[in-house]
Amino acid sequence: MLFNSLQFAAFLPVVFVLYWFVTNKNLRLQNGMLLAASYYFYACWDYRFLFLLMFSTLLDYYTGHKIAISTARRQRITWLWISIVVNLGFLGVFKYYNFFATSFAAALANFNVTVDPWTLSVILPVGISFYTFHGLSYVIDIYYGRIRDEKDFIDYALFVSFFPLLVAGPIERATHLLPQIKKPRTFEYARAADGLRQILWGLFKKVVIADNCAEYVNSAFGNVADQKGSTLAVAAVLFAFQIYCDFSGYSDIALGTARLFGIELLRNFAYPYFSRDIAEFWRRWHISLSSWFKDYVYKPLGGSKGGTWMKVRNTFIIFLLSGFWHGANWTFIVWGALNAVYFLPLLLGNRNRANIDIVAQGRLLPGLRDLFNITLTFTLTVFAWIFFRADSLGHAWMIYKGMFSISLVTIPAMPMQIVLLAPFVVSLLLIEWLGRDRSYGIEGLFVNKPVIVRWGFYYSLAMVIFLFGGKEQQFIYFQF
Repeated sequence: MLFNSLQFAAFLPVVFVLYWFVTNKNLRLQNGMLLAASYYFYACWDYRFLFLLMFSTLLDYYTGHKIAISTARRQRITWLWISIVVNLGFLGVFKYYNFFATSFAAALANFNVTVDPWTLSVILPVGISFYTFHGLSYVIDIYYGRIRDEKDFIDYALFVSFFPLLVAGPIERATHLLPQIKKPRTFEYARAADGLRQILWGLFKKVVIADNCAEYVNSAFGNVADQKGSTLAVAAVLFAFQIYCDFSGYSDIALGTARLFGIELLRNFAYPYFSRDIAEFWRRWHISLSSWFKDYVYKPLGGSKGGTWMKVRNTFIIFLLSGFWHGANWTFIVWGALNAVYFLPLLLGNRNRANIDIVAQGRLLPGLRDLFNITLTFTLTVFAWIFFRADSLGHAWMIYKGMFSISLVTIPAMPMQIVLLAPFVVSLLLIEWLGRDRSYGIEGLFVNKPVIVRWGFYYSLAMVIFLFGGKEQQFIYFQF
């Protein structure tokens, strides 16, 4: 069930009415109804994988409880590793088995050893990377004494599978979400209205910008040999906007939807393309994943407290894992390694936290230095995104080779669809620049203006979504 589908447009109001007008007298009933709605939401993709989600939930609920009641350290470690091994085992089988099997066969071929690898013909369960990390963070936090184990299975299951975040995040923490689930919630008009505004903004980014960019990008990168370098360069830039508007659009819809039910999810994006260096970019892009790896992998490895070798090692581990988390392909691993190379000079020069404030705070326009750094960071990011988008390393090489050919200085292919899209991209950048101190672009925009101005803007945005929406595209991060 896509957020940008008619099916979801019918599903959401029904759940909203049941939540606030039927089950609102009883918190346990309310949470149970939300859990049932979440399982139905997930089953709409493929009901068979609903059992995998339930098993993962039961596994972490049980191992978390066993860790909490175990008095011996050896028992606690055993139950922790059972959760880690089983969870990562399922993730490995469904997501990475074919990659390792074919890569091993290719490696043996270099030694003239021919192996016909046995591969799995199974689709990747949607959202498995996200709900696996939900459960792992819960069990690890219990082990380290950061939280108590949750006694109520319905509350815990809702934490894992709450439908706005189930298939593409944000990756929640039990310390943040479980207390909200366990606390009675009352309807607040202002919060619900704010949620609807964020949903509207997310739909604009996804349907108008991301989906229209996708058509151009797919056409250009799908037939690289016949494209001019300038066309490939435009496609690379548009892919940067596509993936940002696709994923941050999903996150806006998820956060706005959760707010309709009185729940606040973790922020996942903070205007990353206004970053002045790569370190700042990674503090602002897919925040929940970056912070998960920092807290559960980077810090336990020693973080940046050790010597130079440890800093370099830990940086590459974290970025390679981030790349590998995104997909079982060498392109994602190279993408992660390239970002590590970008990041290392900042870390080794102790400049990785040089830009932690809002760019040009209190000013309308950035200074020349900030503008240069933003442009440079965006360019490096676009360059790296090509590996992320490419089907293979060979495909990525073809894109780079074609893009930096002599035809780079020619006029790119520019269909009317992209000409019409340009004002909306400019509007996106302008609105998000002016709202860069807010949690999402149109938060608070026109709120204090007359009703005709405020609702005129909302209706205009809705009409743009209706009239200029591209062909329905699945959210990019659903494949991860």
